[in-house]
Amino acid sequence: MVMFGHNLVMKTVRIAELKARLSHHLRRVRAGEPLTVLDRNTPVAKLVPLDEDDDIVITKPAPGTPSFASIKMPPPTKLPFDIVELLLEDRRRR
Repeated sequence: MVMFGHNLVMKTVRIAELKARLSHHLRRVRAGEPLTVLDRNTPVAKLVPLDEDDDIVITKPAPGTPSFASIKMPPPTKLPFDIVELLLEDRRRR
């Protein structure tokens, strides 16, 4: 658990546990409990109840907008190095 604010205790959950019990954790957030999501003990996200006064507006795409499935992707880039090895090396340094 992580202390947050004056008297509020923020619960923490690892990504695997969040995936396994997502509905349970979302019910707790909906009930007012903030939740910190951890990736290898590093906080990566905070889930908080949605404030009804938030100005969240969801708009539909304009008429005639192509679907994502119909958009052609560019060909993969040929790199002179192995991107996976580069990412692993970066993680090892951290």
